[in-house]
Amino acid sequence: MKAAAPNPASTTSARADISFTPEPTLVHDRVIEWFEEHARTLPWREPDCTPWGVMVSEIMLQQTPVVRVLPRWQEWMRRWPRPADLAAAPVAEILRAWDRLGYPRRALRLQAAAQAMVDDHGGEVPGTADELRRLPGVGEYTAAAVACFAFNQPEVVVDTNIRRVHARAFTGHALPGKTYTSAQRRLAHDLMPATASDDGATACAWNASVMELGALICTARAPQCEVCPVADLCAWRTAGSPAPTEEQQTKGQAWAGTDRQVRGAIMAALRTSAAVPRAELLDGLALPEASAQQRSRCLDSLITDGLAAQAGDRVSLPGA
Repeated sequence: MKAAAPNPASTTSARADISFTPEPTLVHDRVIEWFEEHARTLPWREPDCTPWGVMVSEIMLQQTPVVRVLPRWQEWMRRWPRPADLAAAPVAEILRAWDRLGYPRRALRLQAAAQAMVDDHGGEVPGTADELRRLPGVGEYTAAAVACFAFNQPEVVVDTNIRRVHARAFTGHALPGKTYTSAQRRLAHDLMPATASDDGATACAWNASVMELGALICTARAPQCEVCPVADLCAWRTAGSPAPTEEQQTKGQAWAGTDRQVRGAIMAALRTSAAVPRAELLDGLALPEASAQQRSRCLDSLITDGLAAQAGDRVSLPGA
């Protein structure tokens, strides 16, 4: 059984006014063949990588490029190769090891998930998307990705890169927009290869392949259409590569002057010191444009999030 062509009636809000939609099975075959030749060699893709290693990679890769994740992942797996190892680790050590990956609450959620695996799953990563979703801090994408990439379960995996390939190749849009819409969700399900004949092997290969295509070739700002394996099947190319509409575009997140920048500076200072007086910590930030009110507010938010702790007038990483 072949995957059915996407139903235009079911994807109205996600489609451009185009007269061409490629046959999904042709796209599947070409993208998977391209992946087999051009995929990056990454440790979490190796056959001997554990499900825990896959899960750590998926959490770290959220909103963070591979080049930054790779050394952190390697160090993390060296120190905490099993969920039980991370569950027992001091929070301060975990946050120092997270280093500058950003969004450090991910590290705390990963430890909470590891503790749930110890408590409820014999210290192992559960093997189904439903079980994974019940772990603290694990959402729809992570559950589907770990089930697929670690356990070969043919779940529908959709990240930003996959949404972009879907939008261009099948709906004729330049970009998918910021929001993952119900129409895009239906399209992703429609595009999944059938699983009856091979227990989902092609579906899992499609997930990995189309994600890699979006990361390396069908990029947001500079798509390399000249080397894309499905350029001649792409609805966006057939439509003349129209520019993204205002609705489709997503603006990059600001950094300079934001609370994220100030929080990051505070975390960087705490990772390199023991308990430090609050006033000394805040006054010592090399952010002359940040007001005293913003600095104090950001520190208080870190304490609330469990990323910093204050005892008396001294601040440190939790448990440091």
